[in-house]
Amino acid sequence: MTSRWDTIAGYQVGPSSVLVIATGVAAYLAVAVDRVWRRARNVITIVHEAGHALTALLTGRRLKGILLHSDTSGLTLSAGRSAGPGMVLTAASGYLAPSLVGLGGVAVLAAGWVTITLWIIAALLLAMLFMIRNFYGVLSVVVTGAAVVLVAWYAPADAPGAFGDAATWFLLIGGVRPVIELQRRRRGGRAWDSDADQLARLTRTSPLLWVGLFGTVSLGALAAGGWLLLH
Repeated sequence: MTSRWDTIAGYQVGPSSVLVIATGVAAYLAVAVDRVWRRARNVITIVHEAGHALTALLTGRRLKGILLHSDTSGLTLSAGRSAGPGMVLTAASGYLAPSLVGLGGVAVLAAGWVTITLWIIAALLLAMLFMIRNFYGVLSVVVTGAAVVLVAWYAPADAPGAFGDAATWFLLIGGVRPVIELQRRRRGGRAWDSDADQLARLTRTSPLLWVGLFGTVSLGALAAGGWLLLH
């Protein structure tokens, strides 16, 4: 057990620069290739809805449930005031969450705390599981959590670093595409109840302002995180 704890809590050396680039390319392809993205996007949706849920709790709202659908859309239900800063922060946090978590992943890789972070993620997914209200959502969270646990517990010593690198790249790159898709749906009149449109009604501003904020943060996180990973 002592040896196992040392493996979990100890410092993990980051992967080589070649592997950093290779995992970045793999993450880019997972986002850019539509057939892969349609499956991989579930991970982005989980982080998106987790962002809504965590912010709702932090702002004093009561979390009622989370839905994850097979078309990779999701919905987080919370109770509280229908307006005000808490509701604005909760609505704004979804599209920002993947990019900000990806940027946090860069810090974790730099600190060498990859394995223990994977266990923390597994624990958070378990907590999230109790708030899922549909079968597909349960399946998505269980599969994602199982993958994290397998890497954290059974993978060779250098595998968690490579996995963390790939996951970080994927969150950074994958945080950008949903914002682009959001604006495409809005232009087609198919996103009247999107986060950006809800925020526009809450704050009496333009939805484009919020789409611009989401895009700026996601692109900024990708630029900063990518530069740090490569250096």
